[in-house]
Parts: sequence; C-alpha cells; structure tokens
Amino acid sequence: MTERPPLDRVVVLIPTYNERENLPTIVGRVRSAVPEVDICVLDDNSPDGTGRVADDLAAADDQVHVLHRAGKEGLGAAYLHGFAWALEQGYDAVVEMDADGSHRPEDLRRLLDAADRADLVIGSRWVPGGKVVNWPTHRKVLSVGGNIYTRVLLGMDVNDATAGYRVYRAEALRDLDLASVESAGYCFQVDLTRRAVLAGLEVVEVPITFVEREIGQSKMDQSIVRESLGRITVWGVQRRSEQVRERLASRARWHRL
Repeated sequence: MTERPPLDRVVVLIPTYNERENLPTIVGRVRSAVPEVDICVLDDNSPDGTGRVADDLAAADDQVHVLHRAGKEGLGAAYLHGFAWALEQGYDAVVEMDADGSHRPEDLRRLLDAADRADLVIGSRWVPGGKVVNWPTHRKVLSVGGNIYTRVLLGMDVNDATAGYRVYRAEALRDLDLASVESAGYCFQVDLTRRAVLAGLEVVEVPITFVEREIGQSKMDQSIVRESLGRITVWGVQRRSEQVRERLASRARWHRL
C-alpha cells in the first residue's frame, strides 16, 4: 500500500442554504469532536440569514471561515468552490459534511483515521455497521436501489456512491479534473466517485449512522433524482460502448497476428 503523508491541515466544508437554526449546532459539534480541524461554511446567499450567522461564528472563532456565494447554484457548485479555496489555502484534506446534522461530527475521527490509507473515504450507510435513523421505508428503498443501479451500471465496487459524508486528500482532488465536472445536484457525489475509481485512487468505505434532519426541510426533490438517474445512465452507456470498442479492437489485433 502506498505510503501517504500525514494530514496535518484538514478543513470541513459545510454548504448551507437556509440552515440558520442548524448551523451553530453543527459547527459546535465539529469543534468539540475534532477540535484541530478548520471549518468553512459555503453559503449560497441564504434568504433566512444563514450567512450572517456564519459570519458571527467566524468572528468568534479563527478556525471558522465563510465563503459567501452569489446564489443557490447546487451542491456540486458549492463544493467545487470550496475545493478550489481549500487547495489554494494549502489544506492536506477536505471533508464534505451536511449542515443539518445528518452527518454526525462524532464519526469524523474514524473517517480521518481511514484516510491514512486511502485517497477518498466515504461515510457509508450501506456497508455492515452502517445504518440510517428516522428514514421512511421509501427513502431507504430509493437510496439502496439507486446505489445498486449505480454500482452495476458503472462497475464500481462502492456500496454508497451517493453518500455525502466524505474525506478527500488534496492530492486526490487534483487528480480528478474538477474543471470538467458539470454535475450540480447530488449526482455530484456519484460523479466524483466514478472519477476517483477511473483514476485508480484508493477508495475506502467506513460505516456511519445517518440521522435524518430534525429542523428545516430536505433539499432533495424529484428534479434532483431525475438528474442523477439521467447522468448515471449516460455514464453507464458510455462505459459499455468503450468496453465494446476495446473488445472489437482486441479482436482486430488478434486477426492481424
């Protein structure tokens, strides 16, 4: 296994849109659970004043930072902005974490420990030891079914490619050609997983407990599901087409011998 440098500087990216009530709690839990990491709030100009709350938190704690974005452009766009900032600041690793408490900061230490041997660590709901709390049956079916579809169609040995609780090493992000990423919604997670696998990076899944939010409304809607299924299907078709071309080229070479 490749020797990897220590993760001395880590930043947790927390995208926000109308998370005024949740943000102070999640920031406090991160600072308590893993006090050495920094936090960067990526606020999409929330009309409920989340950005002002973030500024107050940053003013009181020099390990909290805020990036104010022009408006709501999607999860992927927010994370890409955060990745670019983190790489410019010289962080060794970047964490993705939701603001609503669904990703427990108390699990972060285990994810960071796993990053000692991996390029990408995924906090997985669908591996042994992982679970979800307070989800209705239809949400579980949708998530499990979507991940099975993704795994089969894209040929990835990943059980929870849609998961949003992650640790990326900085070197891994530089290998993923982020400038060409177009996925805006939750399909962004599948896109980056796919890129990591294709790049030959070490991907590790760590079981987590995913807890459904108690305050505010989920950002998931039917348009996000449709975008994800559409893009995953296109990537799957492209993968199959490439496999067919490779087989035909191999046969042609064999007949020329």
